[in-house]
Amino acid sequence: MNLTLPALLSACVAVVALVAPGAAHARTVYRCVQGGVVSLATAPEPGSRCVAREVDDNAVQVNLWGAMGVVSGTLYERQQDGRTVYSTRKLPGSTRVLSFTVKTPPGEPAHAGLGRVGAPRLEPHDAQFRSAAKRAGVDEAWLRAIAHAESGFDARAVSNKGAQGVMQLMPATAREYGVRDPFSPEQSIDAGARHLRALLKRYRNDRVLAAAAYNAGIGAVARHGGVPPYTETRDYIAKVAALESAYAAALQKARPKRRAAAVGAAPPALRATVGAAGGALAAPR
Repeated sequence: MNLTLPALLSACVAVVALVAPGAAHARTVYRCVQGGVVSLATAPEPGSRCVAREVDDNAVQVNLWGAMGVVSGTLYERQQDGRTVYSTRKLPGSTRVLSFTVKTPPGEPAHAGLGRVGAPRLEPHDAQFRSAAKRAGVDEAWLRAIAHAESGFDARAVSNKGAQGVMQLMPATAREYGVRDPFSPEQSIDAGARHLRALLKRYRNDRVLAAAAYNAGIGAVARHGGVPPYTETRDYIAKVAALESAYAAALQKARPKRRAAAVGAAPPALRATVGAAGGALAAPR
């Protein structure tokens, strides 16, 4: 089940009405904080700092999370003090009621990406992708898929979240990797590849988590204990996965041409060595 944030709050208010029926026109919802993570509940959560809020039945779109509130992906039910209570935090004895996906909270960098799924394109910034992938030690097909999803290879692209360039680096990330010109394809691709390498190291080579962090930020992945339940991030991960497969196939098909081009560009002495080894080339006379 997919719910927007107001709909989730409506669900919390609705379950209060189920356990506390009556003619009242306001419901009590608790905003609870534990370990820096915010949850909504129909009763104070053990171990959390909770503040009660009266929410009018006709005003359920009030924001209890805060501009950067952390939204979990599931509504849980449990027994507490002899009655059924609900919370968006999984506590001991809880059972899952429903899952939800929220739109990215204000201030989060997540976005679905400016590029569209389509045929792989090997020509844009080809040399930069090859060299950056090799230097950083990341898979070239995956690197190209990220760039395709992020910007469609548009070096001048700027997202509505402020990300810039081919790899759609946020300004703080660009500064971290020493990027002077975020619209330089070479600088953007090099920094993007190094950032992806760092994310792979952090997440033990889990490309899904690395892509989620590239899209929504390391903090969002940490707060949610995995892929954030943002529609934009989940759409982005699916897009990258589809593009990665397409680029892997395209690069495999292009490999013989690349190898021939590399040999043709080599110095005569090297070409002679390759020819002697492979029996296909000889040094020019």
